[in-house]
Amino acid sequence: MKEINDAIEPERYELFAAPSYLFRLDRREFFKSLGGGLVIALIIKDAAAQESGGGRAGRPQAPQDISAWLRIAKDNSVTVYTGKVEFGQNIRTSLAQAVADELRAPLSNIKLVMGDTDLTPFDMGTFGSMTTPVMSAQLRKASAAARKFLIDLAVNEMKADRAQLTVADGKITDASGRSMTFGQLVGDQKITRAIAANVTTTPADRWTVAGRSVRKVDGRAFVTGKHKFTSDMKLEGMLYGKVLRSPSIKATLASCDIKEAQATGAIVVRDGDFVGVAAATPHTAERALSLIRAEWKATLQPSRRELFDYLKTHPAQQGRRSEPFVKGNIEEALASADKKLEASYTVHYIAHVPLEPRAALAQWQGDKLTVWTATQRPFGVRSELAQAFRIPDSQVRVIVPDTGSGYGGKHTGETAIEAARLARAAARPVKLVWTREEEFTWGYFRPAGVIDIRSGVSKDGMITAWEFHNYNSGPSAIRPLYDIANQKIEFHPADSPLRQGSYRALAATANHFAREMHIDELSRAVGLDPLEFRYRNLKDARLRAVLDAAAGAFGWSKRKSSQGRGFGIAGGMEKGSYIAMCAEVAVSNGRVKVVRVAAAFECGAVVNPDGLRNQIEGSIVMGLGGALFEAVDFENGKILNPRLSRYRVPRFSDVPVIEIVLVDRKDLPSAGAGETPIVALAPALGSAIFDATGVRLRSLPMIPNGTVK
Repeated sequence: MKEINDAIEPERYELFAAPSYLFRLDRREFFKSLGGGLVIALIIKDAAAQESGGGRAGRPQAPQDISAWLRIAKDNSVTVYTGKVEFGQNIRTSLAQAVADELRAPLSNIKLVMGDTDLTPFDMGTFGSMTTPVMSAQLRKASAAARKFLIDLAVNEMKADRAQLTVADGKITDASGRSMTFGQLVGDQKITRAIAANVTTTPADRWTVAGRSVRKVDGRAFVTGKHKFTSDMKLEGMLYGKVLRSPSIKATLASCDIKEAQATGAIVVRDGDFVGVAAATPHTAERALSLIRAEWKATLQPSRRELFDYLKTHPAQQGRRSEPFVKGNIEEALASADKKLEASYTVHYIAHVPLEPRAALAQWQGDKLTVWTATQRPFGVRSELAQAFRIPDSQVRVIVPDTGSGYGGKHTGETAIEAARLARAAARPVKLVWTREEEFTWGYFRPAGVIDIRSGVSKDGMITAWEFHNYNSGPSAIRPLYDIANQKIEFHPADSPLRQGSYRALAATANHFAREMHIDELSRAVGLDPLEFRYRNLKDARLRAVLDAAAGAFGWSKRKSSQGRGFGIAGGMEKGSYIAMCAEVAVSNGRVKVVRVAAAFECGAVVNPDGLRNQIEGSIVMGLGGALFEAVDFENGKILNPRLSRYRVPRFSDVPVIEIVLVDRKDLPSAGAGETPIVALAPALGSAIFDATGVRLRSLPMIPNGTVK
């Protein structure tokens, strides 16, 4: 299995997109834009945390016939097929809007089948904010081709002049007012016509369904509890699985006494270091597992207190070190600078804390394996399962029910493999749901990191030198948008003490935190307003536009700082979207209260304004945790805060007044919005805290103990 982490090598990945349906992106550019029971043991290799891809035999080409993407039934309903999954980002709604808009069908007629490897075209996965720019464009092309095919049918069936036919509301009408529905025209046939490479889609300024706020598809089912998550699902004769975990990371099994577990009537199978249980009830499974007497051999490992020194002194042993980006002469520029600044910024590991912990339900029917699981990569997990059981991909079906969040934390298929192993040995379906403690301990984390910056600036506020070294956290958004003549930027992969991988916005949060905090420090060093300082060093018109919009909504020019009251601003770009945030904080007796946040966001043409605002608001609330108090505590291979009573996440009382400004650029293609909004919050808050207290905080989280010190 191949690891794809933030240390992005220039490898090429295939995506489905317009206009050729299959185009290639350099990976760096992609991520940038981009009763009785059973006891069984199994071995699962450590799964790579940040990966994508479709299987051992390579990635199949995107199907070019319309029926692979959508089908029209006699009742005029339209079923759309996509390998993307719904993880709470409301992409089911926005994709349905795109199809309804392009096909000219009622939104209520559009039904999406998502993340089912037996039914949907291959897809690398739902990550990298790629669903809107890639899949939405693909479905629009399929829909435009289908609309053209329907018009061809109508010309023949209605004996009408093509130029006088209109398509709207799921039907085609001729000049006399006579009409036929799509279902009447298609009948029982599949639309097997190929999608032409030059098919034209509707420009954003002519959208009628997309570009507007609509109610969330299936929203009522989520609110009423009708929707079934993987952890809610049941099959006849189903057993419940549990897995024996080691007391510390990387510990190996020294001995295992299974006699007491066998005495319960369970069947015990041991295979290496991994032991699992399946029984008729969760309680029975837990009891059987508790009766297994295991002794483990642990190894000495780094602890949190030595983390940052460790990352800088332990380079990764595998993988290629990225080549530094060099522009101009950094040493000469530093030597001639009027003012120089050198600082280090650190970022701790944080957990994903999804609403729904990892879960899988596995069923074998002969040699065919079906797994319902919450994963962002159904086709990738299908390949993991096929490899684990040495069967063809075609004998594995992975289905992803709409899932309770992932934030990049559900790329891998370990839970699916565990459930499938148990189900095969039991010859019955098995459901396995991780506990919250398992989720905290055995999932992977957002990478920790150290970022060292050296810079120089002239008296008039122009940045003349910029040297930036990131250790471990990753190269996403590592290069600045500011116009700096002399730069040296380098990412240094490190040997991470904990398992790490994808997290919302990858390393862009860490790199924006360090960069924007340093920009704030430079502005104060030359006595300039932080916004004015940015303007002097900025040529990117899109970043300037969101800075203008955020500052205007916030009233930046009218702010009045005082002891205990501070204001901060930050901006940036990731995955083709631009964000700027202004923040106000109040500090009393060292305790920080985030009072207000104004955010301006630009991601090209907006598909669903209300859904987009929800994404931005969610990013702000989530970002509060990583900015202020979230951190994984660990010592010698043990996670010390593996439950919500010890791991602080944002609460309702933490949420500030939030104002969102959408900069709708209908002249630009739509970009993704799931990640970028989170990157500007931490530096805006750090700047505001300094403004209020004079204390410069350079480590995330900034107030892990609740107070500024």
